[in-house]
Amino acid sequence: MTDAQSRPWRSVLYIPGSKTRALDKARGLAVDAIIFDLEDAVAPSEKGAARETLAGELRAGGYGRRAGLVRVNALDTDWGGDDVAALGALAPDAVLLPKVNGAADVAALAERLDAAGAPDTAIWAMMETPEGVLNAAGIARAPRMAGFVLGTNDLAKDLRCRPGGDRMPLMTALQTCLLAARAAGIVCVDGVYNAFKDAEGLEAECVQGRDLGMDGKTLIHPAQVEVANRVFAPDPAALDLARRQIDAFAEAEAAGQGVAVVDGQIVENLHIVTARALLARADAIAALETQ
Repeated sequence: MTDAQSRPWRSVLYIPGSKTRALDKARGLAVDAIIFDLEDAVAPSEKGAARETLAGELRAGGYGRRAGLVRVNALDTDWGGDDVAALGALAPDAVLLPKVNGAADVAALAERLDAAGAPDTAIWAMMETPEGVLNAAGIARAPRMAGFVLGTNDLAKDLRCRPGGDRMPLMTALQTCLLAARAAGIVCVDGVYNAFKDAEGLEAECVQGRDLGMDGKTLIHPAQVEVANRVFAPDPAALDLARRQIDAFAEAEAAGQGVAVVDGQIVENLHIVTARALLARADAIAALETQ
């Protein structure tokens, strides 16, 4: 299991790289990860200044337990190469590349990171184009690839769909990316919920993403953090069931049996794998919150 897989990704908050106050405030937020954004959140006229601002904040540190991903501009823009050259050597946990269409895009970023003196920095991909979704399996297995971030707004635009509350028009894309991530053993984080004042709608979408199998939710406002952290954490009832399944299965094995019964349902080894993973996730969250 990689470092990325073993840690929680319940809440992944976008912070504009140009906003010093927001960058400082993020040091005290209860988020699992921060995406330091140099792309969509920064106007073209501010790209250079944002890069310098973010570099200074990353050098200052103070983000503690939070994972830090820097979303650079695409490498075919006027700013992407300079972003990688300036920030790669500062050793963020990962560099997040927008609009990844294929494994070649990941390889190009890896080459730039090597040149910037950051050969060990992981790469994450924004999955936000139809071509990228169709190539998800190859992208997920590209060298240094550690995670997907779903760019649902861009996907909806390019697909010309109207997602609605149930996001059914996006479901093929969401599940294709999730399948590719799981097959490759990397993290997959759900897209943003735009109505940041709508806590009920956010919770419903978090529940949907959790039930699909997403590792967490990307967020656009600190007010969304509590909901994401709560929904994507194992609940007490699920943890209790997991412990009872493990105990019952151990007793069954000791008696020479291959299955157990808990709450009227068959428990096999595959259920124990899931139960142990759930308990490990809870332990990881607890450890993170005490740091």
